[in-house]
Amino acid sequence: MKVIPPLPMSKRVIVLAIATGTWMAWLIILGYQEAFSHLISNWQIALTMLFGSMIAGGTSIGGGAVAFPVFTKLLHISPHEAKVFSLAIQSVGMSAASLAICLTGIRVEWRVIRWGSLGGLFGIFIGLGYLAPVLPPDVLKMSFTIMLTSFAITLFTLNQNMRQCHLFIPSWQFQEQGILFLAGFFGGIMSGLVGNGIDIVVFSVMVLLWRISEKVATPTSVILMAINAIAGFILQIFVFNDFTETVQSYWLAAIPIVVVGAPLGAMFCSLLQREVIANILIFLIIIEMITSIFLIPLRPLVLYSSFISLILFSCLNYWMYRGTIYMKQVGSRGVGE
Repeated sequence: MKVIPPLPMSKRVIVLAIATGTWMAWLIILGYQEAFSHLISNWQIALTMLFGSMIAGGTSIGGGAVAFPVFTKLLHISPHEAKVFSLAIQSVGMSAASLAICLTGIRVEWRVIRWGSLGGLFGIFIGLGYLAPVLPPDVLKMSFTIMLTSFAITLFTLNQNMRQCHLFIPSWQFQEQGILFLAGFFGGIMSGLVGNGIDIVVFSVMVLLWRISEKVATPTSVILMAINAIAGFILQIFVFNDFTETVQSYWLAAIPIVVVGAPLGAMFCSLLQREVIANILIFLIIIEMITSIFLIPLRPLVLYSSFISLILFSCLNYWMYRGTIYMKQVGSRGVGE
């Protein structure tokens, strides 16, 4: 039994069309010589993002599980520059993946995207402008990893038994809108602090609280992250002036790579079973946790903040996991395997 089935020809054509259009713009705007100069001088960045972009397009965790340890430890890029680059390149890669998702008709929950994006716009502004300058990067990164780990444990527990999944939010009232806005707001703050976050935060609410299938929640989170990344990228350029020449060079080198990797990741994800998507996500979070433990110095402040994060997110995830209100509203029209 194949874990990843062959990609249909129609989806291959769409991925190729998106990539070709971007490559042409990349070459025309920069010129042949300058474009390949960036690519050759930063080939390590491009190679890293080949794998990172596929993970970003095909999961809700983003490419940070691959990119962050490589950038900070192997390439000696500062955590701040890695965060700025993350939002900048996701504004291209995740947008390409989002375009592929829309063109191929992959099911998403547009109400989640609208309300989550609204909260995310406020959140990323606060994260970039007010919290990132004062909070230690190692504390932020480890706390984010703990949040992911807590979610992975809860998701693993949830999927131990057969369960029915909604294909959309079963109830849509002021309460659901408020939850989405708050989830987007918090996720936007995380994106402003570590370079991604709104995708996994909203994904966790969709799957744990509303019992939405991972096959719907994943592409929804990809589009949500694309919108948030574009907003963060614009803020970095025009408001906070964080987009330095060095980061710009990294960005220009990675563009022709991520417009292939991210749409491919999204297309392959659409072919997988729900359980496979969940297992891949859990595996990537385990990698994230292991690399963070080995790469981040576990000084007292990091340990204290990690412990607080573990308690806080474990309680929140357990509350969503134990909720039954949305399970009672399962109907044949809105349920999938």
